[in-house]
Amino acid sequence: MAVPKAEELVATPYRHGTKEKAEAFFLEGMTAAMRGLAAQAHNAFPVTIYYAFKQSESEEEGGTASTGWETFLDSVIRAGFGISGTLPMRTELENRMRGTASNALASSIVLACRPRPADAPTATRREFLAALKAELPAALRHLQKGNIAPVDLAQAAIGPGMAVFTRYARVLDAEGKPLTVREALSLINATLDEVLAEQEGDFDADSRWALAWFDQYGFTEGEFGVAETLSKAKNTSVAGLAEAGILEARRGKVRLKPPAELPAEWDPAADPRLTAWEMVHHLIRALESGGEAAAAALVAKLRAKAEVARELAYRLYVIAERKKRAADALSYNALVQSWSEITRLSRDSAPAARDLFAAAEG
Repeated sequence: MAVPKAEELVATPYRHGTKEKAEAFFLEGMTAAMRGLAAQAHNAFPVTIYYAFKQSESEEEGGTASTGWETFLDSVIRAGFGISGTLPMRTELENRMRGTASNALASSIVLACRPRPADAPTATRREFLAALKAELPAALRHLQKGNIAPVDLAQAAIGPGMAVFTRYARVLDAEGKPLTVREALSLINATLDEVLAEQEGDFDADSRWALAWFDQYGFTEGEFGVAETLSKAKNTSVAGLAEAGILEARRGKVRLKPPAELPAEWDPAADPRLTAWEMVHHLIRALESGGEAAAAALVAKLRAKAEVARELAYRLYVIAERKKRAADALSYNALVQSWSEITRLSRDSAPAARDLFAAAEG
């Protein structure tokens, strides 16, 4: 016996005539369902909602948008919930038969929600942006300290961003119109990009030059003149960058050295011009050639400096992912994902390393 289809809560245009009617049906039905949840929610406990969505559904100006995800968030907010967290979970394999060359489910998200107070205030777009810029940097640092994978960082950062958006009953633009969920997500993502860019101030001049060059050229060649001009803006020089071991310059061309070309015998303690860029890529070289134990041996030598390398790996992942350099993005993501184990191994090996050093001294 066939399952009844008319009431099934899916946005399928062929059942409703048009895409717009299908989305309206989904939004209305999901809002009613969420209102039922909100009515039963207790203020002492969060409500967690597990939602699986497609990776991308449509190309919009400024990037790809997931209409289903935005519509779902809209229904949750309309129902009277405030969203305090979005926790990404990679539950679907892209290489499974259904997922190959299709737009099947790619990710799942757990939303942490609480009923929004009845007396929630109204805010202007400017007030919302000011709150975002004040609160998102601390939230981002908290996520990074928790060692969340770079591939999940943007989605996880939506949580604290939406927490700001949904603390208000409405956010009004300059014309007095309420901001849509899509507009709020756009502002959250833009603020996230700004915060990540501001973290570049923690890096040395050589690494800031390498970041700008990597953004434009990756590990491919570029003109020497362009590299020299950029070096003046970053308060360094191409000759100094070559001396630091970051790049190769010859015959009027400049190229960043990929991890596989870096020397295996590198010792950070003996490097007179140590840079965050070198640390990240030597760690990737060690991880890819010798596993977590080899990377841990380097972290033990770097000590506290290693945290700057992890911070840079987040920034490099964002650039590689935006530029669609999948292999590079995979390397930066793998380094951060392995960080907890690498640091654990480095701590475990530190006493043994000190004993060996003391024996050699004696």
